[in-house]
Amino acid sequence: MRRRIKPIVVVVFFTLIATLLIIGKAHSDNLKSKELKLAKASIPPNTSTSNKSTTSTSETTEFLLNPIIDVSGWQLPSDIDYDLLASNISAAIVRVYGGSQITAHNNAAFTTGIDKSFKKHITEFQKRRIPVAVYSYALGRSAKEMRAEARTFYKNASPFNPTYYWIDVEEATMTDMNKGVKAFREELKRLGAENVGLYIGTYFMAEQDISTEGFDAIWIPTYGGDSGYYEAAPDTSLDYDLHQYTSQGYLNGFNNPLDLNQIAVTKDTKKTFEKLFGKVKPDKGAKQ
Repeated sequence: MRRRIKPIVVVVFFTLIATLLIIGKAHSDNLKSKELKLAKASIPPNTSTSNKSTTSTSETTEFLLNPIIDVSGWQLPSDIDYDLLASNISAAIVRVYGGSQITAHNNAAFTTGIDKSFKKHITEFQKRRIPVAVYSYALGRSAKEMRAEARTFYKNASPFNPTYYWIDVEEATMTDMNKGVKAFREELKRLGAENVGLYIGTYFMAEQDISTEGFDAIWIPTYGGDSGYYEAAPDTSLDYDLHQYTSQGYLNGFNNPLDLNQIAVTKDTKKTFEKLFGKVKPDKGAKQ
């Protein structure tokens, strides 16, 4: 016959286990909190403030960088106070083309794929001396269609002299996506675009076997919990330049969520910013 365990012993045992688990979780949460605070301290602000992060370069110049935003027709010009928003950003990347497969149900672009608000966005930001790059959402179903999208993109964007042309690749629209992306890039280069970058998620890039060879810069999205704050660097060994770290950022001048971006933490902030957006103007990024 088994000896019966006294109830008090069972209670004490499970109480001890529960206590150890609680202590362990508290310790783990504390470590995560400290790591997150350290990460946030190293990035541009992403809330409704005008504070700026500071980075020192080898030239002993203090470089102050505000967030970099990307916008499209989904961010209506009528909802934006361009004066206020411009005072809280260092650069903007504006969608010019939403792709050749846009439907009539898309409120942010015409059926031609052209973004409804790109001209207004670019004009207003440039008027306020904010450097502007542009992007196109790739939807071509063949190399031929990808080249056609590149031509439409360049035709509409080039009159504004953007600092960079970005190809946004998020959907598998053809069997050999690498071939299509290459065709898009090569057509932009043929047309005269000097700086061509690729926006792509690392998982999708690996899944579709898309090469970054030939691109002048790489832009990667990684949100973590997408809390509006920087939470995680891209988990990749790829040499990237720009990191889209949230789609839920808020800045003065626009009352809805914004995509916020920062220069890669592995790169020299000033040099990389100037690579992507041109020479820093004294009142827009650097001061002696």
